[in-house]
Amino acid sequence: MVRLPLTPAEVARGQRLGAALRRARGERSMLDTALEARVSPETLRKIESGRVATPSFPTIAAIADVLGLSLDALWAEVNQPERDAAAAGARTGAAERWAS
Repeated sequence: MVRLPLTPAEVARGQRLGAALRRARGERSMLDTALEARVSPETLRKIESGRVATPSFPTIAAIADVLGLSLDALWAEVNQPERDAAAAGARTGAAERWAS
């Protein structure tokens, strides 16, 4: 199976996901978190560092559960910049239409 290269947006989303999980983990050790979520510490490290930009849903669900994170809240946080950029683009486009 051939994997297509990730888009810059997918890479950025993966980095935001990793940062959100890292913040949620706080002082808790990576090893303890990974073992409780039943993922390898290496997998958790790669996700948190953004090296795995598109982890599987069951993996993220398990990690989020261990960290007490709502998947809805996590999804909203990870996708927030895209919505902000889209809204800014829509506002800019509207302003440009009114200016002409």
